Amino acid sequence: MGRENHLPPAQTHTHKESWQGWWCSTRISLLSPFSPLLSLTSMASDSPITFRCRRKVCQPKGALHITASGEKKILMMGGTRFIGVFLARLLVKQGHQVTLFTRGKAAITQQLPGESDEDYAEFSSKVLHLKGDRKDFEFVKTSLTAEGFDVVYDINGREAVEVEPILDALPNLQQFIYCSSAGVYKKSDILPHCEIDEVDPKSRHKGKLETESLLDSRGVNWTSIRPVYIYGPLNYNPVEEWFFHRLKAGRPIPIPSSGIQITQLGHVKDLATAFLLVLGNEKASKQVFNISGEKYVTFDGLAKACAKAAGFPEPEIVHYNPKEFDFGKKKAFPFRDQHFFASIEKAKSVLGWKPEFSLVEGLADSYNLDFGRGMFRKEADFTTDDMILGKSLVSV
Repeated sequence: MGRENHLPPAQTHTHKESWQGWWCSTRISLLSPFSPLLSLTSMASDSPITFRCRRKVCQPKGALHITASGEKKILMMGGTRFIGVFLARLLVKQGHQVTLFTRGKAAITQQLPGESDEDYAEFSSKVLHLKGDRKDFEFVKTSLTAEGFDVVYDINGREAVEVEPILDALPNLQQFIYCSSAGVYKKSDILPHCEIDEVDPKSRHKGKLETESLLDSRGVNWTSIRPVYIYGPLNYNPVEEWFFHRLKAGRPIPIPSSGIQITQLGHVKDLATAFLLVLGNEKASKQVFNISGEKYVTFDGLAKACAKAAGFPEPEIVHYNPKEFDFGKKKAFPFRDQHFFASIEKAKSVLGWKPEFSLVEGLADSYNLDFGRGMFRKEADFTTDDMILGKSLVSV
């Protein structure tokens, strides 16, 4: 029915043939005897680790030439929870007409902590709303055809079938900007992940891969952003909040395995800036960009960075073997228990983008504007912590 049964297969990279000129000059195997990972145990674990990718810039064939000049009529799918809250403000400040497509279950606008009454009043008076369910494909086609939009920011799309009706309704669309995920990359011992790396068509983010392939197959001028872990005020995923709950309660922080697993976080405001920079940017046409923080950090280092940012004493860290526990459906730790980080060199080189926040600065911003004001998305749950700490005490 329609095009739902004819989705193109996930691809390793939609323009891999056009990007043979790219390379990573510093790709590090974490299993190599020369890997810096082996010396991490002798380092201060709160010192972020930096590996860099240097790349040659090459523009793919068929990229459309577009400009950022003039006001755009922009549709944002989502926009009331986290990323879109900050991105919508940037777009409105630039003079664009922004319409949020949501189910209307949450307030369309909310005043942000630290936002002046004047700034909030100006934003809320200009942002528009289109109420509907994006899974109601006929409504999407009808309503979007009637409205007409120049640009679509798809912040909450997960499946390709949710995007097809949008493309059908907007044949003259100038640009489709998609929020994908660095979780699409295939697990590898060679890191950081770069945009041309092999992807995993069986990952839980396979719907995002299929969406990227769909956009390319339809000849749309698209840009895909692949964040790693996102943090910042209003974060609905328990990333920094998980650590803040334990720090506030004065509890030990249970971290799986050795604690030297390397990961990466990017601040939501830096991500919003990257989304803004690709708008009308011919260099972003039919391109994928990893977006995250400048530096990498170990799990132990992240716990210490959260404490430093929020003004708590350095925490007691308890390491445990996840294989020794059955947590059922509960999640004992908010990160995947592996090395997971990506190069942001392409975005820096091509877009001229650079993260504004260092890790500790970003965590402090999140704490001061959110958790530190008594606001959080999920109540503290120390059930799995007690299982881990109880076993640790018995073992001692």
